[in-house]
Amino acid sequence: MDKKQQIQKVLEEKVNPLLSAHFGGANLVSFDDNVAKVRMTGACATCPSAQFTVESIVKSIVMENCEGVEDVTLDTSASE
Repeated sequence: MDKKQQIQKVLEEKVNPLLSAHFGGANLVSFDDNVAKVRMTGACATCPSAQFTVESIVKSIVMENCEGVEDVTLDTSASE
């Protein structure tokens, strides 16, 4: 399993169950230079607290479970 797959698996199995209580989730957009960029989905995509959620919850869970990830940031680009 490569690093992107590992991160996405952690998002699906450990992060998204927490975010689903708020009708949202998180998907991996990219992993470059040891930085994972995630996009919030569902209700979390438009939540004013999305940045805080990524910094306080998503980042800690991903970094605890994926060796080599140095940071997790919020992707704020428009979805496709």
